Amino acid sequence: MKSLLFAILLLPFAVSAAGKPNVLFLFADDMRADSIAALGNPVVKTPNLDSIVQRGFAFKNAFCFGGNSPAVCTPSRNMLLSGNAFFRWKDYQPPAANAGKNPNKKNKGGGAKGMLAPGDAPNFPLSMQAAGYETYHHGKKGNTATLIQAKFQHNKYLLNDAAERKSGEPGQEIADHAVQFFKERDQSKPFFMYLAFGNPHDPRVAAQKYLDLYKRDQIPLPKNYRPVHPFNNGEMSIRDEKLSPWPRTEDEIRRTLHEYYATITAMDHHIGRILAALKESGQFENTIILFSADQGIAVGSHGLLGKQNLYNAGMNAPLFFAGPGIPSGGSDALVYLFDIYPTVCDLAGAEVPKTIDGISFKPVIEGKAKTVREEMFLAYMKVQRAVIADGYKLIRYPQINRSQLFDFTNDPEELNDLADDPAQKDRIASLLEKMTHWQKHYTDDLPLTSTSPQPAEWSPPKEK
Repeated sequence: MKSLLFAILLLPFAVSAAGKPNVLFLFADDMRADSIAALGNPVVKTPNLDSIVQRGFAFKNAFCFGGNSPAVCTPSRNMLLSGNAFFRWKDYQPPAANAGKNPNKKNKGGGAKGMLAPGDAPNFPLSMQAAGYETYHHGKKGNTATLIQAKFQHNKYLLNDAAERKSGEPGQEIADHAVQFFKERDQSKPFFMYLAFGNPHDPRVAAQKYLDLYKRDQIPLPKNYRPVHPFNNGEMSIRDEKLSPWPRTEDEIRRTLHEYYATITAMDHHIGRILAALKESGQFENTIILFSADQGIAVGSHGLLGKQNLYNAGMNAPLFFAGPGIPSGGSDALVYLFDIYPTVCDLAGAEVPKTIDGISFKPVIEGKAKTVREEMFLAYMKVQRAVIADGYKLIRYPQINRSQLFDFTNDPEELNDLADDPAQKDRIASLLEKMTHWQKHYTDDLPLTSTSPQPAEWSPPKEK
């Protein structure tokens, strides 16, 4: 009788936990939108991620807003967890402009006069905790959102980011701890688990068994492969671009892609272990699983290697959901990564913050709307701006007074620059007006034209 009474008393807590879905958020580092087999890549081997895509809902056009630092991972992860564009942050100043200056001094130009610090509420972990979730984060520590991550009830970091990347088993440490968490967690509450991997960021070291799954000489190059970028984009000699010599040879890009794909396959293996443990815990059917990454990466596209660019290769990231209430399908709607936060709140029954830049795209998932954003603005440091609108994408390079125009709908690889076509003059003017509008919206005061432009020509440095 006592045990029955105890069970009755516990029933409301059990119903409360079961009434909301768990949320497992898997987040990669430097992962292109086209680097998953089920999303159309015929070479990469990602059986566990494929299993999520095949039963879920995928977004073709999920973008990182950009970056106020060459380490785009840092602003990207802060934007993800805060729901705000980086221009909103208190005393924002790009690192290059801030060197040697008082970090507490207000920015006088080139950046935005923000209103928030990245750690301020509202943010992702606090919103989920307020909705009754047990919150858990485990990931890399370098170039992340440490102020917001400190708000998770369980906040863990890799023992050593570099060592983990060189271990041959990327993702293993995070998976080991996740499996243990499923066994020890508070069963009376749903969980929100944010696993922020440090892969496939370089150095990319995968065990031989993963490398052996690929034949290097048969790995196709990106459709937009070029040996050298055709002009100075403002970041031609940044750290990421020095990882391989110029010009980028086909053999060198195949070597890079071989290591890149093998690292992804290794991470996918350990994601499979997490999914298996979730099933063993009995919570798989009651868990929304989503996967994304902080941004893409060039790895040979357009003659570039890194993510310090506003091409689709650099800013477009994979994004897909599966689980209770998520239909099977996909969308080409424009979404920002910082839209994920309000969307998950919406899906999980948490309060959706009203004071952030992020917008819930739950209506798109439910089939009630085709999109929640008609246009998109992107920004990188003081050297690149872009707008996507009316089926086209305009990239502006203010330091050299140059633009690129691409047919966003029909030329996703951005192979054909239409900017010099006289017939596109009015379209370019219209897109520049839209770009200016979004600059004002996000309080970005960077001039789009330079009175003293730098040379557009660029030559690779000579090897010593």
